[in-house]
Amino acid sequence: MSYRPAEVGLAVKRLQHRHHRALNRALAPLGLSLVQWDTLRHLHANPDASLHDLAVLTFQTDQSFGSLAARMADRGLIERIPGPGRAVRHRLTAQGEQLRADGQAIMDTIAEQSFHGLSQTELDTLGALLEKALAAESA
Repeated sequence: MSYRPAEVGLAVKRLQHRHHRALNRALAPLGLSLVQWDTLRHLHANPDASLHDLAVLTFQTDQSFGSLAARMADRGLIERIPGPGRAVRHRLTAQGEQLRADGQAIMDTIAEQSFHGLSQTELDTLGALLEKALAAESA
């Protein structure tokens, strides 16, 4: 069967939407939304990231991410540290790190369930093809 690019794009979007719904439900008992957990994940990978960098990584505007970061800091999940000039850097707290790890286990379970019908070879192929498509977009 031949797929048109628009059909593949829609399938990717549907899968993403399914993941988002499932993750928001599964993260709720931790008191986290997917966007909050994604912030914790990116801070784990990018300690001392700026507000702008985190906004880009989490697909938000600087303004909306600033509001989110303030709420997360108030909850004790992240800390905001003055950087050079007017820059503000962000770091995980111990509580934020624990919730990130707990959320990662949830993410892993949902992803495994979502892709359980694919062999490792098919999963590797899908991953390589998506990376290729993403690389072509930026070229």
